[in-house]
Amino acid sequence: MSRFDTLFHKLKAKNEGAFVPFVTLCDPDFERSFEIIETLIANGADALELGFPFSDPLLDGPVIQAANKRALDAGHSTESCFNLMVKIREKYPDIPIGLLLCANLVFVPSAAEFFARCAKTGVDAVLIADLPVAYAQEFADEAKEHGIQLVFICPPNADSITINKIAIFTGGYTYLVSRAGVTSAENQQHASNLANLVDLLKRSDAAPILQGFGIAKPEQVKEALNLGCDGAISGSAIVKIIEKNLENQTALLTELGQFIREMKAATR
Repeated sequence: MSRFDTLFHKLKAKNEGAFVPFVTLCDPDFERSFEIIETLIANGADALELGFPFSDPLLDGPVIQAANKRALDAGHSTESCFNLMVKIREKYPDIPIGLLLCANLVFVPSAAEFFARCAKTGVDAVLIADLPVAYAQEFADEAKEHGIQLVFICPPNADSITINKIAIFTGGYTYLVSRAGVTSAENQQHASNLANLVDLLKRSDAAPILQGFGIAKPEQVKEALNLGCDGAISGSAIVKIIEKNLENQTALLTELGQFIREMKAATR
């Protein structure tokens, strides 16, 4: 089994959901980013979803856009991110790691080379934000050849055909977005049909479902689990903590650790 498969198997046995934090790699710089990731894991993160800084991120709202800019302004891009991934994997050999990034970062240098690099650095899954599942086959063979699970987004307007394709092509976890639009901790409005989408995904035998977008409070993690999701992903709320404490790394790590503990506690 993959690391994600093993994780969900263990959590199910404990009747527990998954809490997965998202951060942009190398934000605000290489060493502080590593300390942030250490803090995420030490305080209960079940897995990691990590972004590569990119100049024009598709789904990201202002908070994560700013994180991308900070990492790029510090001189970090894809090469730095893979180097940081090596450091993370050396210290944490068992934690599942997924990447969330844009297709341009996969096309250049090529899908084959990108997925080979992912495998070499210990990445488990890749979610290409601007790759609809209708075009999954373009990347699926290369990903499979290198043992990388492709993750696809289930949007709020997904029909039965889309959901069936998601179930076929997605591995590791299914990313259920709470609503249309871009990432934001402030936008708490969730689509009214999420319970129906969860039911359809489960009927299609989709990979375990993680709900993301607007997950900023422990009660929202509980709501996701009550819908039938297998866990929740939080990104903007975490990156806001980073942004708020850029001048004080000690305060950043303290506040971040408390947030992760509270969010993880909501999965039990």
